Amino acid sequence: MKIFITTGTYEFLMKIKQKYANEKIILMQNAEHTLLLHETEGKTVFASPRKYESAAAAGELADGNFFIFTHLPVSDEGKPVFEYHVQQNMPVIEHKPGFAAFRLLRPVKEDTYIAMTAWKDEDSYKRWKRSLDYQLVHSLDITGIATNKIAYNAPAYTKDYFVPQEEEEEK
Repeated sequence: MKIFITTGTYEFLMKIKQKYANEKIILMQNAEHTLLLHETEGKTVFASPRKYESAAAAGELADGNFFIFTHLPVSDEGKPVFEYHVQQNMPVIEHKPGFAAFRLLRPVKEDTYIAMTAWKDEDSYKRWKRSLDYQLVHSLDITGIATNKIAYNAPAYTKDYFVPQEEEEEK
């Protein structure tokens, strides 16, 4: 599966989403910007997107979710260990209340992965983040190797996004 991301104004991106209503395209925003995410087996409809491959996936992406994007700059030598760690720990998150989807986005031309989780709502994500499982997944991999042994090129950072809900028009 391929995933493409592009940014722009809300109005411009909404027009793209509406034009390609049959594609799996999700409009998201936060206080900084608005983005479109296109998940497909084929080519994207975006003119110049950031390109990713799905290195791991669980659940279905859908509108109406709260999304967390954790950007992880991983060195070339660290990529196999990093992907293994994520794949081994995916089952821990899949059964958490409010979990909707997970995608590990492997960059096509860069070194920064995105670990993307989708949640029913922000409260579900906050409960996951306070859980013991969260602490364990983010400190040790399945073999007991500390994840800080993975060669990161820079510090990881997280951004949250929500899917804006259309206000119903008054009749």
